[in-house]
Amino acid sequence: MSKTVFGQIVIGPPGSGKTTYCGAIKEFLSGVGRKVVIVNMDPANETMPFTPDVDIFDLINLTDVMDKLKLGPNGGLLYCMEFLEKNFEVIETKLKAFQEQECYFIFDFPGQVELYTHHDSVKNIIESLIKLDFRLAAVHLVDSHYCNDAAKFISVLLTSLSTMLQIALPHINVLSKMDLIEKYGKLAFSLDYYTDVLDLNYLLQDVKENEFMKKFTSLNEALIGVIQDYSLVSFNTLDVQRKESMLKLMQVIDKANGYFYGGLSTEGDDVMQMMSNAVGSDLRFNQPPNSDFSIEQVMEEMINAKP
Repeated sequence: MSKTVFGQIVIGPPGSGKTTYCGAIKEFLSGVGRKVVIVNMDPANETMPFTPDVDIFDLINLTDVMDKLKLGPNGGLLYCMEFLEKNFEVIETKLKAFQEQECYFIFDFPGQVELYTHHDSVKNIIESLIKLDFRLAAVHLVDSHYCNDAAKFISVLLTSLSTMLQIALPHINVLSKMDLIEKYGKLAFSLDYYTDVLDLNYLLQDVKENEFMKKFTSLNEALIGVIQDYSLVSFNTLDVQRKESMLKLMQVIDKANGYFYGGLSTEGDDVMQMMSNAVGSDLRFNQPPNSDFSIEQVMEEMINAKP
């Protein structure tokens, strides 16, 4: 019988920072004592800043498929994922070796949107993982600069909603690259408006004022109606350069996939207690009275204290 293990499925459109996030979150979690395994499920990802522990390239890669079958990048990627689905036992064997060690798994999936909105291969692969007793959450990264364009943000919301319904996992939508969110201009509304997905009808005014998009006002109005009728989409934020941001996101993910409640974690719900458990002492009682000690400083002490 397979051991219960926890992990996350990292998805999102190309350029949203999935691979950067995978490398950063592995470093972060390793710093607090977790045994982390990265699984590269992207047959087109040839330049990773880390070496994956399990790699789809051992089974198939996009370049060979395009050369041999004369397919384009989109068709080739769909073929690769269908091939992986049919030959999943090759990856399964490698995963089980790490599963016995009770590792924490990070699956880096490709960015092609149709894989998560209406194509079934990724969905079936995830179902195979669940049958192996993987407790997973989907982490859907979206570039935060889309908040600067009303029509694009509506499209992001619709894509996120479609992905949530198709993948059918505990789902965390994330606005990535928060350090660059206002690179293309100041936001029209406060950040909470975008993360909490408040009344979207306010976005229609921007659509109406756009010379190109105003002819699609009725379409965007209908899309907004669908998104708000489901009322499922909201966003967390992420800046991989800030440990505090990583910590807050990991708390959300750990609760979504059950890591906090699954018996493998001794980390409490309290942030300082979680850090203290990782270091092996209670950091709250090691500080001078009335000291102003930030979470980032505690994280630095915690990670530096690990061997």
